[in-house]
Amino acid sequence: MNQKIGKLYGIGVGPGDPELITLKSARILNTVDVIFAAASTKNNYSLAVNIAKPHIPDKTPLRMLAFPMTKDEEETQTAWKDHALTILKELEQGNDAAFLTLGDPMTYSTYAYVLRHIQALAPDLPVETIPGITSYQAAAACLNTPLVEGEESFLLVSGVKGGDRLRDVSGKPENVVFLKAYKNAGDINAALEETGLFKNCVGVMNCGRSNQEIINDISKFNTKTPDYWTLIIAKQKK
Repeated sequence: MNQKIGKLYGIGVGPGDPELITLKSARILNTVDVIFAAASTKNNYSLAVNIAKPHIPDKTPLRMLAFPMTKDEEETQTAWKDHALTILKELEQGNDAAFLTLGDPMTYSTYAYVLRHIQALAPDLPVETIPGITSYQAAAACLNTPLVEGEESFLLVSGVKGGDRLRDVSGKPENVVFLKAYKNAGDINAALEETGLFKNCVGVMNCGRSNQEIINDISKFNTKTPDYWTLIIAKQKK
């Protein structure tokens, strides 16, 4: 008799507001045997867990997976593989597990890297990924500003390396979102100004949380580093 293997759920908890979790995600959080979430090696804090907390039964075990905040690719790859093995061990015991991630599980997500290792180790493992509302979707909604209209194009980039990705694009899109703007917000602002095209640029910090802040003049980022959870929406059209 084959031993039952558990199922892995990748769950996007949205940008910050617990009410923005999908009904499907809330239902699954009430049924899984264990929940995993990413944390820094420096502490056990997880914003994703805090967001999902209202939907997690008190009896459900929470397992924090420590990821190093490093540029060392080998160290990062080792962490992904080690955590994939940790999750697999739980699933092989027949337990269903959820991996929580901010926003959407398939958009700049730690879950996606871990999932790649899990699928390499156990290609037949049952996996279901539930999409979540991204921070840029929520930010556009709170600004009452469309991300794209008509035949416009849309570019989503990481701001980890500042504004260079925009500089490298020859045909500038009508709409750009920089996620992870944090330390490089000043350079992102500079790159946007260099184009001379983007007349409507807004920064949103801590979208969907109680300390949400909207920055209508992103030139402020030239002299002040924003909060960690910061994105910038730039549009050519007002």
